Amino acid sequence: MEEIKSVIEFCSRLLWDTPEVFPIMVLLLLATGVFLTLQLRLIQFRRLWHSVLVIAGKYDNPEDAGDVSHFQALSAALSATVGIGNIAGVATAVHYGGPGAVFWLWVTGFIGMATKFTECTLALKYRKIHPDGSASGGPMYYMRDGLGGNWGWVGMVFAVCAVISSFGSGNAVQAFTMADSFRTDFGIPPWISGLVSASLVAVVILGGIKRIGAVASKLVPFMGLMYVLCALAVIVLNIEHLPAAISTIVREAFTPSAGIAGFAGSTFIFTLTWGVKRGLFSNEAGQGSAPIAHAAAKTDEPVREGAVALLGPLIDTVVICAMTGLVIVITGTWNQRFDDQVNLSPRSSLTVVSEETKVGVRGTLTDDDKLTGEFVVQEGAPVGFKLVRNHSTVEELAITFEEKPFGGIIVAQAGTIERVIGADGAEASADSVFAAGKMLFNGSPVTAMGFRVGLQDVMPNGNLLVTFAVFLFALSTAISWSYYGDRSAEYVFGPKAVLPYRVIFVIMHFLGAIFSLELVWGFADVALGIMAIPNLFAILLLSRYVKREADDYYRRMGYRGL
Repeated sequence: MEEIKSVIEFCSRLLWDTPEVFPIMVLLLLATGVFLTLQLRLIQFRRLWHSVLVIAGKYDNPEDAGDVSHFQALSAALSATVGIGNIAGVATAVHYGGPGAVFWLWVTGFIGMATKFTECTLALKYRKIHPDGSASGGPMYYMRDGLGGNWGWVGMVFAVCAVISSFGSGNAVQAFTMADSFRTDFGIPPWISGLVSASLVAVVILGGIKRIGAVASKLVPFMGLMYVLCALAVIVLNIEHLPAAISTIVREAFTPSAGIAGFAGSTFIFTLTWGVKRGLFSNEAGQGSAPIAHAAAKTDEPVREGAVALLGPLIDTVVICAMTGLVIVITGTWNQRFDDQVNLSPRSSLTVVSEETKVGVRGTLTDDDKLTGEFVVQEGAPVGFKLVRNHSTVEELAITFEEKPFGGIIVAQAGTIERVIGADGAEASADSVFAAGKMLFNGSPVTAMGFRVGLQDVMPNGNLLVTFAVFLFALSTAISWSYYGDRSAEYVFGPKAVLPYRVIFVIMHFLGAIFSLELVWGFADVALGIMAIPNLFAILLLSRYVKREADDYYRRMGYRGL
């Protein structure tokens, strides 16, 4: 597992983490979004009302080719984007990049609207209608048929990357976050949560895109509205802190404070990177996933579905992510320690350091700080060492076994706990020995605590609202991503690959629930990057055709001028 983690960390650094210059993925995403925004003359603002009219059903025609309505196509795409990225993704961005990362989330959302418009218009233009009337489409089709010539191999590369990404960002991360929320709030072991959610996912994905569209069109509006209303309640109840929170977000976007991202260098680029990285994870603009869902829409007008698609980043990142970011910054939960209890297994990401090591909130931790050897625990108290979790020292640490103070030895290698030996000399299961104390949170627990703190006067258990939302979001996202993956698997390997793919998808969902945060999110970031790169180049090369189609369509719809 450590070797796998090392490979993932290397690939993630290559794509995302080069603080001295603009990271590859940040440069590609921002440059593409800005270019398309200018080429399409701010289409995300000029034609926004038309997009609303399409969603309202004004242009629906049941006789058009395709599988689902405009609204169902948007719901299916949003069910894969509105979810964990809005809850845990924003929290991890703030944890690593500070409050300023929220500003760059917003920027990514605005320019991502033009990117999403472009890729989904292309998906409809080059989709394939099967003899039974069903549709298949996505980047692999517009790479093969739109680019022409000898570019077909790029579509194959994208499809393979999409399959890989479906196991990570669209699946394992969802399972991990859901399991982590249930562990934090209810003490449910992750393997139980993973088993239950994997079973539910398995039942639904056998129904295909029509069942996915039907389920998503009911779930997504409900859970999205519920989440936004609860977040608004937190903001209203703490309205006196809102101006300071907005000021902090904008200021920190350009001049991160000392201590923000201190373990990797307090730099503007680092904060921007985390905002863009989590913005992409949230709205998937440029990644090439949403076009697969939008390609199934019932319409003969490619631009019309592009108009629908541009609403995705607006709803997902500009609105919902903004709510989460404001809740976290207003309540200050991104910067506080809370009582928690985790076992000593690798999944908990505990690091053994010397007693003299000082690690504040998101403090610096070097390889020299990580200890190797055997370390004594007496009556639950560590002797000569500390534990670090989420880049912060665990305060008031107590180590227990079967709810009693633990006595024995912890064996660590480079800070990682490898074995736990009881006082009788027998090896104990690391899953049964727990570290309790005040810990810095990361991921969905940060957001959950924001709701708990923000609603404490009216709803003491407000964090459970987030746990419920995480459960629904995780299921809907995994279900929709299974469709993206099986369309890609079919493209590469043929129809016979769909069933084996779905079986592997369900297995990966379970494994995601029991792996560590760093491993799961690292894999997701790498998968996002390798999937987005070929798609971004393709839509840049084909963007001139999209502009031509857009100008013609809006002229026929009666729009004039800009």
